[in-house]
Amino acid sequence: YNKLFAETSFGGRISIPQVMHSKRLQNPHIYNQYVIRAEQRDQLQSFLAENEISTEVYYPLPFHLQECFLDLGGKAGDFPVSETAAEEVLALPVYPGLSRQMQEAVVDKIEEFYQA
Repeated sequence: YNKLFAETSFGGRISIPQVMHSKRLQNPHIYNQYVIRAEQRDQLQSFLAENEISTEVYYPLPFHLQECFLDLGGKAGDFPVSETAAEEVLALPVYPGLSRQMQEAVVDKIEEFYQA
């Protein structure tokens, strides 16, 4: 995905994961999830689903607003960066058998969504 997204311009509407590379480590990053931040995330997710591309929102609520943490006193507005991220994050399909052709199809559909 990284190379494909680098070749495409979304006018700042999405951002891709940034991986810090170390000169000491020669191992590439192995993604458990490939999560982008996208404007109009819910509409994009629906569009991709209509085109048979599965996506997931793993953390629709920031931690401070989740029921299990409410006793800590967090409220909406306390962590605006986390709240914005929770509204924008979208996990794209990623698994060992995902071919470049499949990745291209995903990126093409995202591009189609933002060009509409």
